[in-house]
Amino acid sequence: MGPFGSKITKENYVSDGVPVIRGVNLAQGIFVDDDFVFVTSEKADEIMSANVEPGDLIFTHRGTIGQVSMVPRKPRFDRYVIGSSQVKTRLDEKRAVPEFYYYWFQSPGGQHSILAHASTVGVPGISTPLTSIRNLKVPHPKLSEQQAVVEVLGALDDKIAINESIAATSRQLGLKLFSQAVLAGEAVEVAVESVSAALTRGITPKYSEHADDLVVLNQKCIRDGRVSLAPARLTLREKVREPKLLRRNDVLVNSTGVGTLGRVARWTSDDMGTVDSHITIVRFDEKEVDPVCAGFAMLQSQTEIEAMGEGSTGQTELRRAQLGGLEIRLPSKAQQQRLRARLDALEERADQALTESVSLSALRDTLLPQLMSGRLRVRDAEKIVEDHV
Repeated sequence: MGPFGSKITKENYVSDGVPVIRGVNLAQGIFVDDDFVFVTSEKADEIMSANVEPGDLIFTHRGTIGQVSMVPRKPRFDRYVIGSSQVKTRLDEKRAVPEFYYYWFQSPGGQHSILAHASTVGVPGISTPLTSIRNLKVPHPKLSEQQAVVEVLGALDDKIAINESIAATSRQLGLKLFSQAVLAGEAVEVAVESVSAALTRGITPKYSEHADDLVVLNQKCIRDGRVSLAPARLTLREKVREPKLLRRNDVLVNSTGVGTLGRVARWTSDDMGTVDSHITIVRFDEKEVDPVCAGFAMLQSQTEIEAMGEGSTGQTELRRAQLGGLEIRLPSKAQQQRLRARLDALEERADQALTESVSLSALRDTLLPQLMSGRLRVRDAEKIVEDHV
């Protein structure tokens, strides 16, 4: 198990050192190798049993039950420790392929085996975590069969990773082009509100389960300068007024909370959607500025925006007037027009890659339970995957 609360407290956190793996790093089973808090090497040495290595499985035993991830084979850091809500499991690789069991615990059968030990009294948790996880019943096919399943599902994950790299590279190139354009000519500096057609917080949603209703984004949807629909929910369409409906090239800014406040993303879809009241919509006036260039200016200003929040711990807020008063630098209007086509092309390439990844993720999630249950043979799954990657 991870260290008890008294072994790691907020007072132990430092700006750099050994990263601490928390629930935020295990979202939806994916190991998020970012957004860490850190402890010193000396503190990590004190809790050696909580140190983890590549290939270790990590279970969340308190909070988001059913959350299981794996430390990547090629992680960013040489060393990690787990937080107090996690349990590590190191498998004997002469008998078990960790990636196979990582996939197994994402499957309905694996999730059911974990949730059977869950307690929902108070904070959700796994009863007697170490004993329960040790006693989980799992399939044990031959190593060659485990590896074959891993290769099939891993091919999809590898393609998804390539697409994410394409999207990240496209965005980096766009930001570089934008910076060069600002430096090359007569840059102008404007306040966001002075060139905005709308600057408004989102709605207080009335959630719905009907597939035809309107997508409503929350703070978790905005990450790495982009919008992810995975954490989004649905709200009743008729309750949303026109100004709150998203339009292509709107800029979205997380405006409350801790950790996510100040994150910026561009809405690059023509689909209908809205945001909840924790997000501010910035809609630039096309008569004043090019909305794509202005969006890139906002992306470049994210660090400054993150520092603008006011309020007490846990109640930090970014007021509309603060965001409206933000000064952004833009190329001249002539340069904006020339730059727009290049930025649009890069963003479209990124969106195509990410859209493909959504389809590949859905395919992986369809194949996973069928492979684990034996309803689908590996050789048949291989043919399906080959057609998609």
